[in-house]
Amino acid sequence: MIRLDDITYIRLGTPDLALAEDFATRVLGLEVTERTAKSLYLRSDARAHTLCYVAGDPADQTAAFEVADAAELEAAAASLEALGHRVSAGTAGGAAERKVKDFIAFDDPSGNRIELVLKPEYRGPRYVGARDAAITGFNHIGLNSTDPVRDEIFWTRVCNARVSDRIGDIPLMRINAIHHTLALVRAAGPGIQHINHQVAERGDVLRNYHLLRRNNVPIVFGPGRHPTSGANFIYFRGPDGMVFEYSCGVDEIKDEASHRPRSFSFEPASLCMWGARPGGLIKGA
Repeated sequence: MIRLDDITYIRLGTPDLALAEDFATRVLGLEVTERTAKSLYLRSDARAHTLCYVAGDPADQTAAFEVADAAELEAAAASLEALGHRVSAGTAGGAAERKVKDFIAFDDPSGNRIELVLKPEYRGPRYVGARDAAITGFNHIGLNSTDPVRDEIFWTRVCNARVSDRIGDIPLMRINAIHHTLALVRAAGPGIQHINHQVAERGDVLRNYHLLRRNNVPIVFGPGRHPTSGANFIYFRGPDGMVFEYSCGVDEIKDEASHRPRSFSFEPASLCMWGARPGGLIKGA
């Protein structure tokens, strides 16, 4: 089994690095750690970066997860190859671009580009955003899935993800104590469905909501509260159509032995206990 320790970073293609930087710093509240002619590195916690925009096609999207050591990375590559996944070994130059010691890349069953990385670089105790959005760190992603049942099997049997709850056929899966690091959302093709950053408290969700409104940022869903994780949230749309989320108060599952996933019906009330509706974020809800 491939043991994932944490979600590490997201890489997004963009045709307009300047627009991406303006949004990420002035609106989202991330800190620029490095700019190159073709890349923009941003951080939201002690790591050197958790989001990287790369000049190119917005359809080029990658999610990376950390593994413990070189032996785990080698074993992961062997397991994936044995299952028919074509694995690309990282080069020294590619590792330097990603600010990791080493990495491999492959596609999950839906075609999402996934990287497993070793020893991501850290920069200090905390980031200092250009705007104080009260972000405490990069927390989780939604990932498009052409078959959530099939993909759940991949993430829970090939990898060490565990289902915390389900909303219809959407599994909310954890790889540590946090309620979920990964959600699989049915879609026609691969892609990152949303990117979550945690903020310190409920008031920060509402404060950011009003700032987003003042800046005419499209609100996709919320403010609200998820009945699954207990988190307060707001979803909004950024450059190239990517959806971002602020949330706080997410539950932790500390007793692995006794936890049993709950099954929520696929309806708006299962997504928000306050009555907010997803507004196209999740088809059919």
